[in-house]
Amino acid sequence: MDTGGNSGDGSPVVRVTVGRGGPRGGARRTDDDAEEGELGRPEQGRAILDVARAATDRATVLEVGSTGVSALEPLVLVTVDGRTAYHPRPSADRARSLAENAESGDLSADGARWVVGHDADPETLPTPPDGPLAVGTRRVLGACGWTDPEDGDIEAGAASLAREDPDAAFERLAEVGVRGRGRGDAGRDAPVADELETAREAPGDPVVVVNANESDRRNDTDRTLLGGAPATVLDGALAVAAVVGADPSDVVVYSNEADDLVRNRTRRAASAVAGALGATSADGADPPRVVAGADEYIAGEATMALEALEGNDRLEARLRPPGPARHGLYGRPTVVHTPRTLAQVRRALLNPDAFDADDADPGTRTFTVTGDVEAPATVELPTGGSLAEVRDAVSTVGRVEMACVGGQFGGFTRSLDHGASSVALTGADLGTEGVVELFDGSRCPVATAGKRARFATEENCGRCFPCREGSKQLLDLLREVYDGSYEDDMIRELIRTMGSSSICYFGQSAARTVGTAVDRFETEFEAHADGRCPSGVCEVNQ
Repeated sequence: MDTGGNSGDGSPVVRVTVGRGGPRGGARRTDDDAEEGELGRPEQGRAILDVARAATDRATVLEVGSTGVSALEPLVLVTVDGRTAYHPRPSADRARSLAENAESGDLSADGARWVVGHDADPETLPTPPDGPLAVGTRRVLGACGWTDPEDGDIEAGAASLAREDPDAAFERLAEVGVRGRGRGDAGRDAPVADELETAREAPGDPVVVVNANESDRRNDTDRTLLGGAPATVLDGALAVAAVVGADPSDVVVYSNEADDLVRNRTRRAASAVAGALGATSADGADPPRVVAGADEYIAGEATMALEALEGNDRLEARLRPPGPARHGLYGRPTVVHTPRTLAQVRRALLNPDAFDADDADPGTRTFTVTGDVEAPATVELPTGGSLAEVRDAVSTVGRVEMACVGGQFGGFTRSLDHGASSVALTGADLGTEGVVELFDGSRCPVATAGKRARFATEENCGRCFPCREGSKQLLDLLREVYDGSYEDDMIRELIRTMGSSSICYFGQSAARTVGTAVDRFETEFEAHADGRCPSGVCEVNQ
């Protein structure tokens, strides 16, 4: 892949990140009270990009996606002769000066946050020695913030390998043991090869759905990948298509209607990747389709994503079995995976030695770190590492007193001393959706759990009784705590019923959120029943 490390001819390169940006108006970007439009828009990065392009004729100026670290962006990276200087959040005048200096071979190193030496043409972002970009690893995030997301000079390496020998590619994935990585995967936390095997054996023409419709704004993992390195995701998706016998035109990227920038980049990259694979309209075939889905939480669940793609006005979870791999989109065998899972699939096919097949959850996992922080960050951790590393990627507002791991319906915990693998997270009753929210002492666990319980009552699809009625009863029981009645046995029994009987992950995970809050912050619940909020934020009946 030509990343433009030195524009191919040794000339300087100026990269400007144009992505989702940081929060507006300070901290607390992800909260149950977050307002629409709170996230920074790409216009700021675009303005810096335009200034840089206008300032130079001889240096190459590239638009790149987000690195995942909002605190640094818009970020200008100046590369000259195997060295890259990092210039976070420059003013327009500063950006103009950086581009003008780059034209004459000057890194403007004196004002840089970091200057990193590297090979002449690296394919991934040269990692600084410290700071948020040095947290964990960047095996699937490596191209984010470095390569042109719409670069037409793309090698579809994993897809080419899988098309050449689908059986060998399947065996490699089965041997490596890559697992699903989110609620949007039909095989959530299960080996990817299991879904592929079912789809390969099922009758009918298979389909591959890249489920990128994540409306939980806490979670930027998939948006970071698709916005910064869509070709890596599409290469993985086309490889999966080859393994199950699907045509490139039967790959569908299901995105969120609110993510215009990501969707447009993905659409253009889809044509480029398909062209590199020799699957273009000129050959009588179409590239993968990119479509927009509703900005609703339930629309990201794997079977409800299929309902949306079929054009159904009311989204409801589908009963399983059969799962989508056997009976999916319009009854066809359908493999449904998130972008972060497909990026791991690509890496497993191209570099299987980087995975330890003896690990219960081989590879890496991406996490967005957010909550009471100055700005969110998306990082990548080895599954054998500690979740506590994520704290080094952000600046917290105050002392961290609790965390919620797993997004909207994650699990609450007082400690991040847990492994980053799906096995470790599930064993600790935490979520695997790739979000870590850090909360300071001003947060009340009872109120925070209650807001998420209310979300469950308002946003569930309504199909199954345990989720629909259970979430209502659970919210009522939490409200009674404020009136002096803490029925912990009833709450725990209701949580057990919802977790074991709900037909989809919505009800199962909603139960976990309240259950972990009760288990790990029971003294706070008891205090509320006694008429006192330890955090001092709730109005409690005396």
